[in-house]
Amino acid sequence: MRSKVIMLTVTVVVIVGWFLSTIFITGNRPALGLDLQGGTSIVLAPVKGSDLSTLDAAVPIIRARASACAGQSEPNVSRQGNTIVIDMPGAKNVARCQSVLSETAELRFRPVQNQVPYACATTSPTTAAIGHTTTTVHGATTTPTTKPVTTTTRGRALGAEHIDTQLITATRPAAGTPTTAKAATTPTTRHATTPTTVKGATTTTVPCQGTCDNGKVVTTRDQDKADATVVLPDRQRTTCYLLGPTVLTGKNVGSADATIDPSTASWIVQVNFKTNEFVTKVAQPFVNKQVAIVLDQEVISAPTINPGITGKAVQITGNFSEKDARSLALVLKYGALPLQFVTQTSATISPSLGKDQLRAGIVAGVIGLALVALYMIFFYRLLGLVVWVGLGLTGLTFFSLVSFLSDHSGLTLTLAGVTGIIVSVGITVDSYVVYFERLKDEVRTGKTVRSSIDSGFRRAFRTIIAADLVSLIGAFVLHWLAAGSVKDFAYFLGLSTLLDLILAYCFMYPAVALLARRPALVRMRGFGVAAGLDVAGVTA
Repeated sequence: MRSKVIMLTVTVVVIVGWFLSTIFITGNRPALGLDLQGGTSIVLAPVKGSDLSTLDAAVPIIRARASACAGQSEPNVSRQGNTIVIDMPGAKNVARCQSVLSETAELRFRPVQNQVPYACATTSPTTAAIGHTTTTVHGATTTPTTKPVTTTTRGRALGAEHIDTQLITATRPAAGTPTTAKAATTPTTRHATTPTTVKGATTTTVPCQGTCDNGKVVTTRDQDKADATVVLPDRQRTTCYLLGPTVLTGKNVGSADATIDPSTASWIVQVNFKTNEFVTKVAQPFVNKQVAIVLDQEVISAPTINPGITGKAVQITGNFSEKDARSLALVLKYGALPLQFVTQTSATISPSLGKDQLRAGIVAGVIGLALVALYMIFFYRLLGLVVWVGLGLTGLTFFSLVSFLSDHSGLTLTLAGVTGIIVSVGITVDSYVVYFERLKDEVRTGKTVRSSIDSGFRRAFRTIIAADLVSLIGAFVLHWLAAGSVKDFAYFLGLSTLLDLILAYCFMYPAVALLARRPALVRMRGFGVAAGLDVAGVTA
């Protein structure tokens, strides 16, 4: 009996302690889903004529993009028919998310032939400061034999630089400062453009004394072919680049991660290529020249290739902020999708609607619990209080566990998940009913309540395991094959079923055993254990 008391005490202390620490120490709360707190739902459809056999391969790439852009560690991304549905609860920057998710073009590496300002200069070019901001990419296995060469863009304030010993140096101009770099082609009349054809692509004479004239001469999407020479801007719209045909695509990138270099305490991007094509197609042919990383008609970065590259693993280092490093790593790792998408629909659920649905779910749960509690007290009297306490401990455990999973693995509680929790109340109560009914059978054979506790629980627990196993199998199959809200329902149903098995053994069994050892509680008239078991003349 002492072991049962210890088990009961430890169980209650651990559950209550975990709950209190969640509330007052860690401050974690369950992360609510799109339908409970509002957010954005975007439906992407592949463009006409796409190969739908690669649609499943696009799901993890889009999920990673959605997680990065919306700040959600686990957005709900699923394939529904021939579309991909992205639910981002609590997404604050909807426009940015839509932009990131629509970047479905192929990631390309293009040689830089020239670069000019995006807009007309607002100050005299001769008075602009000259400097550099350099990003260096280090090879994992080589040591350069010659000193790296840095590309200087005159007329643009760039800041101080440090060129390390290996691989790629990316010059990243500071935003908003004019430059007088040579135009991509010879300018003609001010603010006029003259189209020409270069290697199958239409480019134009750069107007406004060597600028891109606010994007008017940027190559159009339908002309942005992999084998064409194009004019494309950077993401900040400060510079336009004249780029040659694609020499390498993002399909060759194996992995890319942003991390901190311990030696310099600065952010770097580590890139691993799948093959040695980066060396043969980029590093060797374009040594000491710039090669742009392009995604969806924008130049993400324009590195200058340093001598001595031979390996597949490189490090991009420089004056990166955390945001810049993570953004570049994200583009390199997930830039290429197997097919192109268009935004079919985009809907926003208001926070007020989410709160209304959450309130309705809570009210439904409270009403259900109240009815169940009254039923258990009416039929099982004092034993019904055991059910009350057991359901309370289950609720505390569930709150703490979901809060922990939300914080550490991005779990979100949706309306379907709330439904799964409410349904699981019936499974939990069934475990108590099975045990109590088994006790009735044991006592009716002439045994005392105390002697019936252990034998009754052994037989009842086998039945509880069999019943819960059926629920677990159903939840597993639903979670495996279903999508969206059905998957959420299955997850929370399975989670609550596992909790039922644990608490049936660690709480229900020792709690009933403790009551059975108190003759006053067994014989209490009209409300004791004997009254709950409905066996006349029962003895403690």
